[in-house]
Amino acid sequence: MVAAHTSHPSSSGEWIACLDKRPLERSSEDVDIIFTRLKEVKAFEKFHPNLLQQICLCGYYENLEKGITLFRQGDIGTNWYAVLAGSLDVKVSDTSNHQDAVTICTLGIGTAFGESILDNTPRHATIVTRENSELLRIEQKDFKALWEKYRQYMSGLLAPPYGVMETGSNNDRMPDKDNMSSSSLCSISKHCSKLTVFFVASSSLSKVPSEKILRAGKVLRNAILSRAPHMIRDRKYHLKTYRQCCVGTELVDWMMQQSSCVHLRTQAVGMWQVLLEEGVLNHVDQEQHFQDKYLFYRFLDDEHEDASMPTEEEKKECDEELQDTMLLLSQIGPDAHMRMILRKPPGQRTVDDLEIIYEELLHIKALSHLSTTVKRELSGVLVFESHPKAGTVLFNQGEEGTSWYIILKGSVNVVIYGKGVVCTLHEGDDFGKLALVNDAPRAASIVLREDNCHFLRVDKEDFNRILRDVEANTVRLKEHDQDVLVLEKVPPGNRASNQGSSQPLQHKYTVMSGTPEKILEHFLETMRLESSEGTDPGFHDFVMMQCVFMPNNQLCPALMGTYHAQPSQGTEQEKMDYALNNKRRVIRLILHWAALYGDLLQEDEAAMAFLEEFYVSVSDDTRMITALKDQLPELEKMMKQLSEEAKAPQKKHKVLLQHFNTSDERTQKRQPIRGSDEILFKVYCVDHTYTTIRIPMLSSVKEVVSAVADKLGSGDGLILVKMSSGGEKVLLKPNDVSVFTTLSVNGRLFACPREQFDSLTPLQEQEGPSTGTMGTFELMSSKDLAYQMTMYDWELFNCVHELELIYHTFGRHSFKKITANLDLFLRRFNEIQFWVVTEICLCSQLSKRVQLLKKFIKIAAHCKEYKNLNSFFAIIMGLSNVAVSRLTLTWEKLPSKFKKIYAEFESLMDPSRNHRAYRLTVAKQEPPVIPFMPLLIKDMTFTHEGNKTFIDNLVNFEKMRMISNTVRTVKFCRSQPFSPDASLANKNHQDVRSYVRQLSVIDNQRTLSQMSQRLEPRRA
Repeated sequence: MVAAHTSHPSSSGEWIACLDKRPLERSSEDVDIIFTRLKEVKAFEKFHPNLLQQICLCGYYENLEKGITLFRQGDIGTNWYAVLAGSLDVKVSDTSNHQDAVTICTLGIGTAFGESILDNTPRHATIVTRENSELLRIEQKDFKALWEKYRQYMSGLLAPPYGVMETGSNNDRMPDKDNMSSSSLCSISKHCSKLTVFFVASSSLSKVPSEKILRAGKVLRNAILSRAPHMIRDRKYHLKTYRQCCVGTELVDWMMQQSSCVHLRTQAVGMWQVLLEEGVLNHVDQEQHFQDKYLFYRFLDDEHEDASMPTEEEKKECDEELQDTMLLLSQIGPDAHMRMILRKPPGQRTVDDLEIIYEELLHIKALSHLSTTVKRELSGVLVFESHPKAGTVLFNQGEEGTSWYIILKGSVNVVIYGKGVVCTLHEGDDFGKLALVNDAPRAASIVLREDNCHFLRVDKEDFNRILRDVEANTVRLKEHDQDVLVLEKVPPGNRASNQGSSQPLQHKYTVMSGTPEKILEHFLETMRLESSEGTDPGFHDFVMMQCVFMPNNQLCPALMGTYHAQPSQGTEQEKMDYALNNKRRVIRLILHWAALYGDLLQEDEAAMAFLEEFYVSVSDDTRMITALKDQLPELEKMMKQLSEEAKAPQKKHKVLLQHFNTSDERTQKRQPIRGSDEILFKVYCVDHTYTTIRIPMLSSVKEVVSAVADKLGSGDGLILVKMSSGGEKVLLKPNDVSVFTTLSVNGRLFACPREQFDSLTPLQEQEGPSTGTMGTFELMSSKDLAYQMTMYDWELFNCVHELELIYHTFGRHSFKKITANLDLFLRRFNEIQFWVVTEICLCSQLSKRVQLLKKFIKIAAHCKEYKNLNSFFAIIMGLSNVAVSRLTLTWEKLPSKFKKIYAEFESLMDPSRNHRAYRLTVAKQEPPVIPFMPLLIKDMTFTHEGNKTFIDNLVNFEKMRMISNTVRTVKFCRSQPFSPDASLANKNHQDVRSYVRQLSVIDNQRTLSQMSQRLEPRRA
């Protein structure tokens, strides 16, 4: 189950508690809980469910600190491991001295190692934790037993001995000609002249079409002949007749009309490209790229003179299969479209092609640390390369380094002579760069671990040119021989530098890194005063992200100093012009800054005092400098607005109840929670009695403990603990803030002396309901439920301030700010997931459960229609929870129409290629949209963890730019107000409204699994 946790997903302790039990003590519910967690781990995604179940029975959990040596090179292995969190360094030494060991690669989340225990060979490398890491460990006897029992499942997933791989011919190392761009063939011949290779040309990329795609082609052809027979006919062009052809543009038009899952023409192009790659559709002149143009294409069945027309029965069959076929092609089309672009010679790639490649590169972890400019440069030179067979040697240890590789699909083994397989690299990892950077021989051999691996390749010549260009285009400003500002020249024509600009194309400079003061100085100096919108996008990024590297107590004095600065050189007129422009720029920045922060500024006394002082300074200056008068009204309006908001009754600090609402919220619009708001909150003791405290939301754990101690009359040595319904306890740190809203759905706060920590148990009320509410909500229409859910979700989403995402990503305690509104919105996601699972597991009657499945699928469809993607995904993930998905009898009774709808919805949830299916869906949405918030959080965390905030004591502004870009998604989604549905807004739906705002759920996965087992016991 995917939950919107605010920490790493592996931090959930329930499955860990299950793994900590002795294998013989684990119940079937324990196994289900472990299974739910492990099936999300990349290392296990291809394991057969039966095999994974056995791993759940015999695996152990390990949590290791940074710097722990797991085993040393030469040791005899006793365990096999899979990485669940963190990373480990693989070190190899050519001598017996371990101090000489060189790190050859890093193992990340999803990698597995230790197969040498199958034959008791010594370890080929030393493994050391690079950071705090969580591992799954299987002992040698259990692993051997698994191998004996499930050899047929495991043999293709584990690294075979290197000797087996080495016996392949040299020809096996070469990629198929059809799976490479023409430029890559030149590179191969140039670097591998010692090999004699013969290629067989083919009219299609795949010589033998797969059964699935062959059937898809037949369904589409028959559907066209049934619905639009005029599309397939003989056509004349330049005095030549082409038999039984279709036109590319007409095929794209037709496909977009047939299915709601096809949103863009490029998406349809990718779907037709799937057929073209496998030879089920062919261009009349054997071109291998499908194009949305007046070009002729012919179905495989029409290649024969005697091609038959479909019978009525075949037409009926194809009509029934059409939507499933469209769904299949829509899932695999984006990858085919990407391969099509990457196979083009770099010189033939269009601007749109380069943008699609660039978007793909943004989500590859091996490239996360590279600048935007470098990624855009790579978009133009990357070459697609694929290899069909496991065991193919990509390159050998000791060879000259000629290319850098990034794994797009599949996995490879890193092999060192005499040591065997030292590690495995997976999708998103890279290799081969070190040999290019150091101009040294390959340090290891790379061998394909599985069939059908795809790579992105950068050849040495392009790699070196990009490095040279980056350095040549880098401008470094120094003070006292230290870099204080690093700029990168962006060439004209780059989309990033010319968006929304009507100015003539010219070189621009983007900030890469610098001291906070120099970055501020740069954006003020380059601000264009003649245009209200024509400022560098980096200026907006600075205002959004300054809280990370230049908090308000540094920014405000710097702005005031800049506003009053006077030049020391130049004529009097030049000095006056400089001072005037300086003041105008500072005013512009402050207006932008105040607009972003909004009423958050009222919680910052120093910032408010600065604004009042600044306003007085500008007012005084307008008496002498008339050119400033045009900006004064805007400044006055901003000050007046802040003043009125501070005095407004609803803006004064509120008193929140236990469920984070106010007593008058029914009649008034929901207001954002602020740090100064107070909350009445129950804190429980070890005996389940409680005390109610009234305390500001921004209070730290230390202050909460003090308030509890005051109410109890004594409290020396008290600690504060978060308790989940499953009994998982988390001891809170004294400086933690925003603790009230970070509880799980049924979580509670406990205070107790430290020695009573182990005695804490969950409250009975945390267990959740014992009866379902189907009798209540089955009478409510699915559309009404979805509408009221969307209204409530929009209120919650609208209360989330953009800065809360930044506080959440970098750690709210660092800013001493709350993220209460974001926390509640994320918790709502989990609440809806558990609501779905709870209602189904509390329904004992099979026919009623089937009705529930239908109801939830219909609610999800309406949520999607209202562009409420957060609730849409929460419902679909609830239906895919193991406690629901295992109910085979229930799903079997679901009508096929609903199964198809659910399959389409589930495809949008597909996490592969970094949730590409979801991103394609969202790209076509116009605001207002309620986004899938857990994925936005994941994107920001990915950027944050993959890039340092400071590099050589300079702010890494490229990182700030990337995170700011993600935050802008939230701004875009809310750029239009949510318009109520006229047909529903006027109806009195108080019962539906109240129901969706007060969902009662079970959030304990163990309990839900037990209930599911009772509904439909596991078959023998």
